Amino acid sequence: MLTTARPLQLDYVRAQFPALAGEWVFFDNAGGSQTLKRVADRISDYLLTTNVQLGASYNVSQQSTARVAEAAQAAAMLINAAEPGEVVMGGSTTLLLRILSLCLGQTFRPGDEIIVTNCDHESNIGCWLDLRKQGIIVKFWNLNPETLQLDLDTLAQLMTPRTRLVALTHVSNILGTINPIRQIADLVHERGAMICVDGVAYAPHRRVDVQALDVDFYVFSFYKVYGPHYALLYGKREHLLTMPGINHYFIGQETIPYKFQPGNVNFELSYGAAGVVDYLSDLAVQHGSDRPSSDLSARLSDAFDRIAEHEELLSDRLLSYLHRQPRVKLWGDPTADRDRRVPTIAFTVGQLNSATIPPQIDRHHIGIRYGDFYARRLIEDLGLAQQNGVVRVSMVHYNTLEECDRLIAALDPIIGS
Repeated sequence: MLTTARPLQLDYVRAQFPALAGEWVFFDNAGGSQTLKRVADRISDYLLTTNVQLGASYNVSQQSTARVAEAAQAAAMLINAAEPGEVVMGGSTTLLLRILSLCLGQTFRPGDEIIVTNCDHESNIGCWLDLRKQGIIVKFWNLNPETLQLDLDTLAQLMTPRTRLVALTHVSNILGTINPIRQIADLVHERGAMICVDGVAYAPHRRVDVQALDVDFYVFSFYKVYGPHYALLYGKREHLLTMPGINHYFIGQETIPYKFQPGNVNFELSYGAAGVVDYLSDLAVQHGSDRPSSDLSARLSDAFDRIAEHEELLSDRLLSYLHRQPRVKLWGDPTADRDRRVPTIAFTVGQLNSATIPPQIDRHHIGIRYGDFYARRLIEDLGLAQQNGVVRVSMVHYNTLEECDRLIAALDPIIGS
C-alpha cells in the first residue's frame, strides 16, 4: 500500500471547485476538468468591469490591456517559457495545432518528412497528414504492441536527413503512460529536426517545463487544467519569429505571438486562465511551501509535486482492484508509479462491449466514459474498435480515495470475479 508523509488537504482543494459540492463523482476529467471558482470569478470580473478593446489611451482600456498582459505572463510562468511572446493562446488544442501546421508547413519543401505516432489524439496527427498535399512525406511511429510504449530505436530508424518534425503526445489520453519527452527531444535534435508535443493529458497532473524538456512546440488545453475552454501553444522564439503568421498582412513578422492569433486572443478567457496559476501557488503555500512569493515557478513545482503524490494513491487504489479481476485487460502502464503514468486508466472486460458499462455506473452518480477519445488510430491498431474502445476512468488531484471506493463498489457487480 502506498503512503505519503504529506497528504493533500482535500477539504481545501475541493472547496476551490464549486461543482464538487454536488452529488456527482467526476471521473471523466481527461475530457474536461471541473473549473476553479477563482477562474470563473476572473472571467466575470473582466466582462463586467473591463470589457473593452485593448490599446486605447483611456483608463479602462489601459486596465484591460494590463489584465491580458498579466494573463500572458502567467501562462508563460505556468510552463516556464522564456518570455510571454513564446506563448500563443487560442480556442482549442486542435485549432492551435492546425494553425501551427499551416504556418510551419510553409517552411517545408516537397520531400521533407514528418513523423507522427499512432497513439496521439487525432489533433496532432491529422493536421500533419494534410501536408502530404504539398509533397511532405508523413511516417508513423507506432507503439510497440507488446509493451504499449514508443521505442526510441524505432524512431531512430524512421528518421532521415529529410526529417523536419516529430509530433507526439506527452501522455496518451487512453494509456496514461508518460513518454520520456526530454530523451526523445535530445534524439530528435541530434538528428537536426524539431519536436511538437501534445501535453493535453499531461498538463493537469505534472508541471510542464518547456525549457527543461527542450521542446520546440508544446500545446495543451486549459479546460483540462481547471480553467476555461481555452488553449495554449508554446513555441521557441526562434521558430515563431521565422515562421510566417496567419494574421493580417500588416501584422509584422516579428510581432509574436500576435501574428498567430487572428482576431486576437479571447480577453476574458485569457484573464480567467491566470486563475489556475493563482490556485497552484496558493496550493503550494497551503501545503507548507516556504518559497518566497517572488519564486512563483518553484511554488508551481511544489504544487505539482503534491498533486503527483496524491494521484499516485488514486491510481494505486483503482489499479489494485482491476488487477484482481481476471476478465479485465488494462491498457497502459500497469503500475501506479507517478514517474511512469498519470491516473488516466483504461480497461476492457473480456469481449464485453465497452459501451455497456458506463451507463450502469451513471445511476450511482459517477461519471466515467467509453470510446476512442479521438485516439481512433490507436483503438483500431489495438483491435478494440468492434468493442467500442475502452472504458476510461480519468482522475485528478481533487478526487478522493473514497470516490475510488464508490466506483469500485459500482463496478464490482459488472466486472468482478
